[in-house]
Amino acid sequence: MEVNKIAGILSIVLGLIFMIFPIFSTALVSVFIGLSLIFLGIAAILINFSTVNIIIGIISIICGLIFILNISALSFLLGFQFYIIAILLVLIGVTGFFAGDNISKKSSVVIIILGIIAFILGGLSINNPIYAILLIGISLIVEGIILYISE
Repeated sequence: MEVNKIAGILSIVLGLIFMIFPIFSTALVSVFIGLSLIFLGIAAILINFSTVNIIIGIISIICGLIFILNISALSFLLGFQFYIIAILLVLIGVTGFFAGDNISKKSSVVIIILGIIAFILGGLSINNPIYAILLIGISLIVEGIILYISE
């Protein structure tokens, strides 16, 4: 079996696990991110014992502990990312709408609509981390299908 097909199957299975067990998946992802940040902070302090690295390391360790102890930190950051993406999409859509001939007006309207949807998804993700994990699960399944059928 090809590598793409195996990766596609694994991605589909992982996406289904995320969608079937969203609370467990949220906690697991939050703990993995937290551990990664803690190890990053320790490494930053140990690699170069300078003031800047010590500050970065301490901030990283504190953020890692927040992720481990508070699952909703993941949903807040994901929601914040959706808001940033939404703002950028709306700005791109508006500038594309008033720009020259290179960008069609229809695609600019679609980009603005996607920006509005991103705002909505940001609000949902901030309020409830389950929405964020369901979005990740859907993305994994779609990516898995694309990987599986690609040649």
